[in-house]
Amino acid sequence: MSQIDDLIEQYCPNGVEYKELGSLMAVSRGASPRPINKFITEDDDGVPWIKIGDVSPTDKFVRATKQKITKEGAKKSRYLAEGSFILSNSMSFGRPYILGINGCIHDGWIALENYQNDFCRDFLYYLLRSSPIQLGWKQRAGSSTVQNLNSDIVRTTLLPVPPLPVQQKIVEILDKFTALEAELEAELEARTKQYEYYRNLLFNLNDCPVFCISEIADTNIGLATSVTKHKTSSGVVLLHNSDIQQNKIILKNKEFISPEFAKKNNKKVLRLNDIITVHTGDVGTSALIDERYAGAIGFTTITTRIRDTSLIIPAYLCHYLNSQRCKQDIASMTISDRSNLNQKCFEKLSIPVPSIPVQKYIVDTLDKFSTLVTDISQGLPAEIEARHKQYEYYRDKLLTFKPLEQK
Repeated sequence: MSQIDDLIEQYCPNGVEYKELGSLMAVSRGASPRPINKFITEDDDGVPWIKIGDVSPTDKFVRATKQKITKEGAKKSRYLAEGSFILSNSMSFGRPYILGINGCIHDGWIALENYQNDFCRDFLYYLLRSSPIQLGWKQRAGSSTVQNLNSDIVRTTLLPVPPLPVQQKIVEILDKFTALEAELEAELEARTKQYEYYRNLLFNLNDCPVFCISEIADTNIGLATSVTKHKTSSGVVLLHNSDIQQNKIILKNKEFISPEFAKKNNKKVLRLNDIITVHTGDVGTSALIDERYAGAIGFTTITTRIRDTSLIIPAYLCHYLNSQRCKQDIASMTISDRSNLNQKCFEKLSIPVPSIPVQKYIVDTLDKFSTLVTDISQGLPAEIEARHKQYEYYRDKLLTFKPLEQK
C-alpha cells in the first residue's frame, strides 16, 4: 500500500467530502476603473495592475506586471493579497495562477480568496489544474447560454476536501514530477543553444565557392490568390507559412484543395526534396519536402528547387537557410518590411557551397542535433511529452477520491 493509501486509511477511511467551491472560499469578479487610461501610472507607489498579458500558460505565479494603477484607481478595482488565486474567464479560461504579489485585477479575472482553512495552497493549485476540473469548466462554459467562465460556474464546482496531511503528501509527489519536467525543459533549452552554436560554427566556411540562389536553383511563390472556393474535405494538402518550422512541417490545421485546381497550378506543386520557405511571418524559416508532403502545394510560400544536386545537397541548403548567418542576411533585406520576404531578394542570397563530403558531414551533424531538440517522436521533446502525460495521469489519479459515505 502506498503512502497516500496509508494516509487515506488513517485520516479518511470512509471517503472524502465533496463541497461546492463557493462554500469553501470567497469568489469574486475582477473590476476595472473607468476610463482605465486615467489611472495608469509609472509612479513607484502605484499598485500592480494584473492583466492577462502578464502571464503565460506555463506560469504558476504572477510575479510582476507591465503596468500599475494609481491608489485612487485601486479603490475602484478588485484588490487582492499575495497568495490569492485568479482564474482567466476568457482567453485560456479557467487556468489558475497564484499571486506572488499584492495587486489589483481587471475584469478578465475571477478571484479566489480565503481558502486556507480547507486547502494548502499548492494542493488547490494542482486540483484546479486537474483534467476533471478543467474539462468540467470547458463543458459548462461552452454551452449556448454561457460563452465564457463565470463566477456562478466556479462557485458551484464540486471539490474534494481531503485532510491536510493527505494534501501535503500529494503536493510532495506532484512537486517531484514538476521538478523532473523542469529539468528536462532546462536540458532541452541547453541542447537547443548548443545546436544553434554548432550550426553557426559549421557554417563559418571560408575558401569555398559562393553562389546566389538564382545561380543554383529555381524559385517560385506558391498560390497567391484566394483559394477558398477550391478547398475540399480531401485532396491536395495546402501548406501555409505557419506550418513551416525549422527543418520540418507541422500542420496547424490540415486543409486541402481540389486536385483539379492543383493541376491548373502544376508548376507550384511541391516535389520531393524541394525546400519550402516562409514568405510572410518568420521569414526565411525553411523545411525540406519529404514523402509526406510531395505533391502538396504552398500558399504564398517560397519554393526552391535545386537544379544540380551534384553541386549542392537540398538538406544542406535547408539547414543553411535556417542558420543565424542566413537569417541576418534576410533581415537586412527585409529591413523596411520585416514580415515579408521578396522573392527577388531571396534569389540574391549568397550561399557558401563546400564540397559534397563537407556538406554531408554538416547535414549529418545538424540532423542529429535537430532530432534531439525538435523531433516530437524521439529525442528530448518526445521524452518531455511522455513525462508530461505521466504527470497528468498521476495528478488526476491522486486528486480523485472516493466520496464520503453518507450515513
